Amino acid sequence: MGQEPRSLQSPNGLAWDDGPMGRAVRNFDWSRTPLGPIEGWSTSLLTAVRILLGQKHAACMFWGPELTMLYNDAYAPALGKKECRALGQPFRRIWADVWNDVQPLVNQALSGKGTYNEEMRLVMTRNGFDEETFWTFSHSPLFDDDGSIAGLINITVDVTEVVQARRNQQIMQQELLHRIKNILSVTSTVVSASLRNADSIQEARDTVGARIMALARAQGLFTGLGDSAFITDVVSRSLGAHLDGSDRIRLDGPPLRLSSQQAVGLSLALYELATNAAKYGALSVPEGAVDLTWSVAGDDFALDWVETGGAPVHPPAREGFGSKLVNMIVPAYFEGEGEAVFDPAGLHYRLRGRLSA
Repeated sequence: MGQEPRSLQSPNGLAWDDGPMGRAVRNFDWSRTPLGPIEGWSTSLLTAVRILLGQKHAACMFWGPELTMLYNDAYAPALGKKECRALGQPFRRIWADVWNDVQPLVNQALSGKGTYNEEMRLVMTRNGFDEETFWTFSHSPLFDDDGSIAGLINITVDVTEVVQARRNQQIMQQELLHRIKNILSVTSTVVSASLRNADSIQEARDTVGARIMALARAQGLFTGLGDSAFITDVVSRSLGAHLDGSDRIRLDGPPLRLSSQQAVGLSLALYELATNAAKYGALSVPEGAVDLTWSVAGDDFALDWVETGGAPVHPPAREGFGSKLVNMIVPAYFEGEGEAVFDPAGLHYRLRGRLSA
């Protein structure tokens, strides 16, 4: 085995790593720092630097009265845009943005006691803007030749992506739980009201089953946990059985996204209107038709369901759940008002409200 090239050795013969930071440390003018020229460094300092540069984990060290900074190749990305001026700088200057957070840990290490922190939150300005980051790291004291504490070494792992991924997962779980609670609440209302207003067990069974299926179709728009749906998709899901291409239901309105809750509410209203039209109104006879129109002005939303060509319309003898649904429950989703007008020529349902943000 031949002797290591002189260029890869320190002045006292200790070998240096030949990576980018190894070369940067050798070529740096240390005489401008409290550490002094590299030729005068102690064996302990040279050894610590050699260990630092050979470390594959991100690591940095701070030595001397101003805690002058050195770091390895793996640590460079952690510095962001500060990296171009970090070598040889005092700890307190280069990490001024997080100094108040880490100073107690630094003092502890300089007292001879190592520290260890998991997922510590640090708001850094390493790239010119505030950036929330999370780090798992340790601080350990470094000793000089005479046994005195001369600095500390920091082994660190950037766990920001891990923490953010866990946050996102928690948000999705909370959203899923919220969706489930909403579904159960609406389902409970549909079932109890349908049973209460039914004249027979068979009617209750048919009504409950049909309304729950309409709710399921509406919720099917959001299986990917999206937060909105196109109104045309809502209409298609709600009125699919009646949109047979014969223009029995004519649609007119601009492209529009509805929030998930407003889409579910509107879907239930449209299903209820279509069911009543098929039983008693315009869709109960071949000549009948429905014009479904909607418009938007800023955040204001307007929707009209107008039936024509059907049998003469008469107001119901009593207000059932369907009427409450379209006149009270659904408008609440839009922070607005709903009204069913029983014109003899055909039912006209108006919904006025505001779109969710």
